[in-house]
Amino acid sequence: MFDCSDNKNNGSYDVAVIGAGSAGFSAAITAADEGAQVVLIGYGTIGGTCVNVGCVPSKALIRAAETLHVAHTANRFDGIEASARVTDWGAAVKQKQNLVDDLRKTKYRDLLPAYNSVTYIEGEAKFSDDGTLTVSGNAINAKKIIIVTGARPALPSIQGIENVPYLTSTTALELETLPESLLVIGAGYIGAEIAQVFARAGVTVTIISRRGLLPEAEPEIGEALTRYFEDEGVNLVDGITYDRIEATDNSIVLTVQDKNGTREITAEKVLIATGRTPNTDHLNLAAAGIELADNNGVKVDAQMRSTRKNVYAAGDVTGRDQFVYMAAYGAKIAAKNAMNGNCLSYDNSAMPAVVFTDPQVASVGLTEAQAKERGFEVRTSVLTLDNVPRALAARDTRGLIKLIADGKTKKLIGAHILAPEGSDSIQTAVLAIKAGMTYEDLGATIFPYLTTVEGLKLAAQTFDMDVKKLSCCAG
Repeated sequence: MFDCSDNKNNGSYDVAVIGAGSAGFSAAITAADEGAQVVLIGYGTIGGTCVNVGCVPSKALIRAAETLHVAHTANRFDGIEASARVTDWGAAVKQKQNLVDDLRKTKYRDLLPAYNSVTYIEGEAKFSDDGTLTVSGNAINAKKIIIVTGARPALPSIQGIENVPYLTSTTALELETLPESLLVIGAGYIGAEIAQVFARAGVTVTIISRRGLLPEAEPEIGEALTRYFEDEGVNLVDGITYDRIEATDNSIVLTVQDKNGTREITAEKVLIATGRTPNTDHLNLAAAGIELADNNGVKVDAQMRSTRKNVYAAGDVTGRDQFVYMAAYGAKIAAKNAMNGNCLSYDNSAMPAVVFTDPQVASVGLTEAQAKERGFEVRTSVLTLDNVPRALAARDTRGLIKLIADGKTKKLIGAHILAPEGSDSIQTAVLAIKAGMTYEDLGATIFPYLTTVEGLKLAAQTFDMDVKKLSCCAG
């Protein structure tokens, strides 16, 4: 337990950082580099969501399951046969956990000794009724405070959900034995990624969604990915409302309503993947005069300032842009503003976002609907991957590229990729949008031949020409 008398600054700091995940370390290291004496307050497992229960473990198992799919689809090449099967899912999970444990140590705990001006303590932080920051009941004297406590899985409003032994994205990735069947409630990026992992591992998977797969994505992408999921045996049930959920001796039964009436959907296990909620409820923020936004996250302005002077917040606890790199980015801005005055602003206008399904979904900037809502004279270009030589050579033409442009200026304002290597290709579109390039600029740029990213050039050219009439490399 933390004891104020034992710390090297006698309980007095320039900056207190609440939360020891990616955003917390970003804030603490940035503030320390700016000359601050920092107290970094951890509660639970150091390292936060990404390394422990999010990005790292999910992507490790996504890659494991991908090997099964690659083997099963090897016959798309003449004369090639291959096979693969799960012999010990527990071993794959253990290997994943070993990676998590190693990265938590090398990228978080082992970094602390390198920063003499950062004091790390563990305990539950909260504000007392008079607004004082405390850790396990002990007062912390800090001139500035940065809240980076992250988020956790949110429960949907379904009758009986509290009485069902449901899985979350955390516990699903810890299962050492595969269930026969899995019901996934929620079709956003978390539900989609995990559903495909289990389906490829041999589990019968059903996804339940009110609005379809990846409802926030461009409709062309959601519709195409739905077809690909169905090709892999994933059943998608959408256009429903939830009635109730209950556990029987050996299964979970979800009752829903659709246009045809009431129906029951049964599976051995159920995964709740209906989003995440900011970790704000145990901080006693109201007593400190810190207001919450409508999403229950800490309300902040562009400088990451909360509604209380000298208190900042960043990352998932704000309820927006819930990606680890955006959390670290926002936390760095908060720390620099806390130390040097509030001159830096948060800018997500060229923020890349990736869903690690297969094909991958990657995007930056505005969707077509968002651009229209903002009053742009919108032009779009949609290129299917059967027009991209790389996809033809790989005999895998699943996917498409959609570009959004301002019709008046021809500037790119959005890019959306569905492709097996979409996550690596999106950064080119990020730079193009950030640099203010037009689609003509992008179409005239030299790209290496037989790459997925070359599809961006072809999609840009598609605004004004039929790329089917081009010879190879003629663009």
